[in-house]
Amino acid sequence: MANAELRKDPVVDRWVIIATERSKRPHANRTTTVSDGGEACPFCAGSEGMTPPEVLAYRDPSSNPNAPGWRVRVVPNKYPALNSLGDIFQTTDSAYVALNGVGTHEVIIESPNHCLSMAELGEEQVEDVLSAYRSRLIVLQNDQRRKSVLIYKNEGSAAGATLEHVHSQLLALPIVPREIEQEARALIAHYAATKRCLYCEMVDTERANGRRIILESAAFIAFCPFASRFPFEICLMPKQHSPAFDALANEELSELAFMLRQSLQRLLGIVDAPLNYVIHSAPLRGLKREHYHWHLEILPRLSKIAGFELASGYHINTVAPEVAARQLRDIAL
Repeated sequence: MANAELRKDPVVDRWVIIATERSKRPHANRTTTVSDGGEACPFCAGSEGMTPPEVLAYRDPSSNPNAPGWRVRVVPNKYPALNSLGDIFQTTDSAYVALNGVGTHEVIIESPNHCLSMAELGEEQVEDVLSAYRSRLIVLQNDQRRKSVLIYKNEGSAAGATLEHVHSQLLALPIVPREIEQEARALIAHYAATKRCLYCEMVDTERANGRRIILESAAFIAFCPFASRFPFEICLMPKQHSPAFDALANEELSELAFMLRQSLQRLLGIVDAPLNYVIHSAPLRGLKREHYHWHLEILPRLSKIAGFELASGYHINTVAPEVAARQLRDIAL
């Protein structure tokens, strides 16, 4: 396998992953029934031999590893952006800085059945997916080479998915991504100035205002952010301060599964659009973790990122979050 490399832009504090192996991925969403003469889906039950061996699976106790009988399965990405072998080293050539591409890239296969959207899954199945995220985070944070872990979903080809079967991905990095680092530093600075978590203040503001809230549970709140970048963008956040996703208790996982499924179903009731979601959890190393406040962002791909967004870093949102939240609240499930 060709070695991946992280290269730092010499002008702005931004890293790029050069991963030529990723070009070998399948580039079109596929239907996966064998009866129509098409190729079998590598993520469906019965196709376990088409993926690398599983690193985690929730399965029937009587079933064998890498065989049918599972509910959720985690496997190494067959076309990884980063690979897990070797030590990290830096190279420098004048203004250019690079790191060798050491990391972990895994796929969380969310169902043995071929379905296209997480909104189709039952609540217990969504809870199993969230539990798998937590389990892998707990394992990977012990690797001293990793500084951060991103968990994200690309659902639909326009959102970056190359296979249509419901799945999400995990990427453990030897760096802290710029957005996460900026967010963490802002939270640290706000706490130093006010002795309060900025996200905790946001939760209080949203609950007092109420116009952008979609739904609440005992421990979580779902709302459309005040400065939403995308129409119908949703943020799911614990109401009590919590730096890391992997610290969730079992009862909180169950509650979060309900909130996530409700959010996705309400979104589907308004727009059937591709989407991404990403879990922002505290960086593993290099920054004070205790001031971070984890959250999950759901980003419907209703608008395209074009020249203005690429040039400025700003987004143009055509649906006010107050309007989006009202419509999402009013959906009858």
